[in-house]
Amino acid sequence: MKLRFIFSEVGKGLSRNRAMSVAVILVTYVSLLFVGIAGLSQMQVSKMRTDWYDKIEVSVYMCAIDDRSENCNGAEATEEQIAAVRARLDSQEMSQYVQQYYEESKEEAYENFVKLNGDSNLGQWTTPDMLQVSFRIKLVNPEQYSVIKEEFSGTPGVSEVRDQREIVEPLFKVLGAARTAALGLGGIMVVAAVLLISTTIRLSAMSREQETQIMRYVGASNLFIQAPFMIEGALAALVGAGLAIGTLFAGVHFIVQGWLAPSFKWTNFIGMAHVGIMSP
Repeated sequence: MKLRFIFSEVGKGLSRNRAMSVAVILVTYVSLLFVGIAGLSQMQVSKMRTDWYDKIEVSVYMCAIDDRSENCNGAEATEEQIAAVRARLDSQEMSQYVQQYYEESKEEAYENFVKLNGDSNLGQWTTPDMLQVSFRIKLVNPEQYSVIKEEFSGTPGVSEVRDQREIVEPLFKVLGAARTAALGLGGIMVVAAVLLISTTIRLSAMSREQETQIMRYVGASNLFIQAPFMIEGALAALVGAGLAIGTLFAGVHFIVQGWLAPSFKWTNFIGMAHVGIMSP
């Protein structure tokens, strides 16, 4: 009987304060949606960072003919200089940093260059002698790039030491900034939702002040009197949360898995399981 009365009061309250209930649903929906987007963005960045860092290499480019870099002065790297870099990579001291490396000759570099630029004017007039020998190094720990850079920068015959992380780090920074912005906005909206829910409960209680006074006179407990108002706010918040979770599932299914994953096959994307992790 008590439960029936409480839920009947909840129904009356929701119908009386329809506009406020809708406002609570919308604010809760938007706030949790932004928080969810921020969480999924963090998962995506972490996933991409892990996947890409495992594939990222450090490249040591030897001097080519007419190389005008400071360490080359237009002179091509000699066989002795190339052998010195090779020996250094094979040394016991570097074994703790270097997992493996691949030496690309000028001929191999030319074959790869032609595959990419063979139909262009640049590809047609480029010859193998114009390209350079390089070493592609896979590190034990990709974060230790600075060790390789310090070791080989300025070494005779070395034109440049390049870390592929320099290409992807700007993307990670942009994604990180977007995640922070979404999380900040979501946090503000969560605070707004909490304030709005508490305001809705107060307004609902004020609109039924006469009824609550009568209930107090007949000996009803505070919990029994307050329960309908708290349930009203909780139901509205749950509806908003459900809509946010549904939107996240739909977004990952249709946008991430349905569009981004097939279009950008060079990286892995989050899936429905990640939304499930975020949902609680």
